[in-house]
Amino acid sequence: MISSQAQTVAEYLEALPEERRKVVAALRKVVKKHLPKGYVEHMGSGMIGYGIPLERYPNTYNKQPLSYIALAAQKNYYALYLMCLYSDDTRTKWFADAFKKAGKKLDMGKSCVRFKRLEDLPMDVIAQAVASVTPDEYIAIYESVKRK
Repeated sequence: MISSQAQTVAEYLEALPEERRKVVAALRKVVKKHLPKGYVEHMGSGMIGYGIPLERYPNTYNKQPLSYIALAAQKNYYALYLMCLYSDDTRTKWFADAFKKAGKKLDMGKSCVRFKRLEDLPMDVIAQAVASVTPDEYIAIYESVKRK
């Protein structure tokens, strides 16, 4: 995994080669358009992240904003981390089924969708996943998992 030392999203994007910057910027645009109100964009773990700010929810395990989505250009692929899928089997199944229905091959870990080209992603499915959980719902999910 490549981790950027960029302190801002602008620095992160500036450091990418032009072609990789275009892919990250296009996906970032989709995420920002469909992101429910209450999440904020930030840099975290060397990636562009979207999460619940500490002012709203300070009780995180790592003292960082509660991560909802992250986006990164890795060495050999791009990664979109959709934490809203991580602990929700129903939502994860929906996501996998929607990918298949769109005729796309899903390469995914627990929350990380790996892809080589923007065309590998069904953008409408990504948009729906991004929009699917409000900050209040996400906090409730996080707290229920944390209790276990």
